Amino acid sequence: MAEDQWTEVDRYFSESLLPSDPVLNAALEASTAAGLPAISVSPNQGKFLQMLAEIVGARSILEIGTLGGYSSIWLARGLPAGGRLITLEIDPKHAEVARRNVARAGLARVVEVRLGSALETLPQLSAEGRGPFDLIFIDADKQNIPTYFEWAVKLARPGSLIIVDNVVRDGAVVDADSSDPSVQGVRHFIEMVGARQDVGGTAIQTVGIKGYDGFAILRVVSAR
Repeated sequence: MAEDQWTEVDRYFSESLLPSDPVLNAALEASTAAGLPAISVSPNQGKFLQMLAEIVGARSILEIGTLGGYSSIWLARGLPAGGRLITLEIDPKHAEVARRNVARAGLARVVEVRLGSALETLPQLSAEGRGPFDLIFIDADKQNIPTYFEWAVKLARPGSLIIVDNVVRDGAVVDADSSDPSVQGVRHFIEMVGARQDVGGTAIQTVGIKGYDGFAILRVVSAR
């Protein structure tokens, strides 16, 4: 009953506050038709990401984990003229779907979909001198979040936001003895943040059409 109510409330907010958007709807439909997993952020979460980009005045965004480009479109819409977004995707099929969705949204010149394992492309971005990024969204495989987080800090600046999705894991994050690599990856990341002085933030639990989960939102406060 609780999950049904969460879904109903989430839909009420999105239908009341977010106008129907053919471009975003088409992105979800294309992703489904291509067989991509239905794990994109919700519309309300997408709008939240866009607003965060706008609030911090982000001109440069890095996204780790593209899927079909749905969140990429939301984030890119938060950029000012001349802003850029780089999104990293390991799966060639996902990257191709994302490129088509981004192009349909009129953002092909704003969004760069870079194919490859983020464990390899993040060092490449650093070597190329890309960044610092004003906002970094991590929504990829959870066991590697600690590594992604380390690179995010290196590619950020004081004042940059780092947002990490899916950190609650339906409550499993509190299980220190979990055999799930995703849970252990999140726990290691949270413990890393708590031990650092150059990054501060919090974690928020969420419910809705995505079930019971949550995100961490961090701010880089000083260079390391």
